[in-house]
Amino acid sequence: MIKNKTGVWGEVYAARYLRENGYKIITTNYICHFGEIDIIAEKGGKLRFIEVKARGEDFLMRPEEAVDEIKQRRIALTANYFMTVMSEERTAAFDVCEVYLGEDDKLKKINYIPDAFEEA
Repeated sequence: MIKNKTGVWGEVYAARYLRENGYKIITTNYICHFGEIDIIAEKGGKLRFIEVKARGEDFLMRPEEAVDEIKQRRIALTANYFMTVMSEERTAAFDVCEVYLGEDDKLKKINYIPDAFEEA
């Protein structure tokens, strides 16, 4: 999957934010036949499946609003597949990381939403 420049910068800033806040990044851009998960991380013994949504200054809706029910279902299926393949038995959580960018893709703000949705 080809990502746009804003999306790439969003994931870079999100990963840095997570590391700075005590998360251990397990993998990024995990892809299987169900879909993709931007970042899989661990904190406090819990696996965090993180959808990163980045927006420039001219956004029309909050990034979190783009994680609709269909997207949530695909993320949950992908997470379940990952946990099965990796024989993971830890508790899973689904988070959204909103990344707001200014001019020249400079970070303006990050809004991290833990437990943004539950498995569908």
